[in-house]
Amino acid sequence: MRILVATDAWHPQVNGVVRTLTMMADAAKTLGADVSFITPQSFPTVGLPSYPDLRVAIPRPAKIARLIAEAQADCIHIATEGPIGIAVRSYCRKRGLRFTTSFHTRFPEYISARLPIPESWVWAWLRRFHGRSQAVMAATPALAEELRSRGFRNVVLWPRGVDAGLFHPREGADFGLPRPVFLSVGRVAVEKNLEAFLALDLPGTKVVVGDGPARAGLQLAYPDAVFLGARQGEALGQAYAAADVFVFPSKTDTFGLVLLEALGSGVPVAAFPVTGPRDVIGDAPVGVLSDDLQQACLSALKISPQACLEFAASQTWAASARAFIENVTRVWMMDPDRDSARAAPKQARFVA
Repeated sequence: MRILVATDAWHPQVNGVVRTLTMMADAAKTLGADVSFITPQSFPTVGLPSYPDLRVAIPRPAKIARLIAEAQADCIHIATEGPIGIAVRSYCRKRGLRFTTSFHTRFPEYISARLPIPESWVWAWLRRFHGRSQAVMAATPALAEELRSRGFRNVVLWPRGVDAGLFHPREGADFGLPRPVFLSVGRVAVEKNLEAFLALDLPGTKVVVGDGPARAGLQLAYPDAVFLGARQGEALGQAYAAADVFVFPSKTDTFGLVLLEALGSGVPVAAFPVTGPRDVIGDAPVGVLSDDLQQACLSALKISPQACLEFAASQTWAASARAFIENVTRVWMMDPDRDSARAAPKQARFVA
């Protein structure tokens, strides 16, 4: 099966959406699926005033059509609600093609944190965007239930995984800083609620790995914290392994892939009891979820690293890719014209 994924989030961005798509695609190969992408790398881009480190693609409809034809895909998955996602959705609708989508980001909360736009308006637009989808993929049961309660139809699960080859304990990993080390990894932006972590009275050292528009202001406000900037690959794996507790202060993330990366490194989690941490951890003895984040951090120090490793071992990208392919296949099998799609590869009959 050939699957074409349309996404506005792509390298060199470092975030959960990019990691999810790339890891899923790699794992899908072992399951007999070939996943390719339409990304901002194929189009001119412009910067965003609020996000100087991010650029948004300006896709042309003619090139979108050409890239879809060249992919000769059985299915196309629309992963994001940005310009590329909108353009591919328009292509499918004009041709009467069915499609599925995935819900990765809580844009209503993110946008309302910066602009005077009511969350209800953004949710209404998202319902419209996903409204023609044959399957809206959500990472957790709680997120799936929330989307249904907000009027989204055809919501299905697509769980996430962790790369055990990269995120694992490393003997001797150490920042060379006073311990215990409380680590947070992710985009340094207002929606991540990092001040709730940085303002805590904790022993040892607070470390932040990541970059973003809020970094300069937070570094000035919290000079005792250590900001290491963005890290990837082995350097990121080393950072997790050198921590004692992973702190996740966000209240808006739909999943929090970094939670699994920390647990795979044998590092317990401290977080608020909200969607994301609650779905990932549940009642497992691998983290402490509390409205008192300071107490959660201190209590997490007592958690066994071995329990974290055993928990993460069951969360694989192979399982994630299998769920994705099953979601695609279920809808593809309902398409009466699926057999003719291979005979006419210039126009995929089903859009995943």
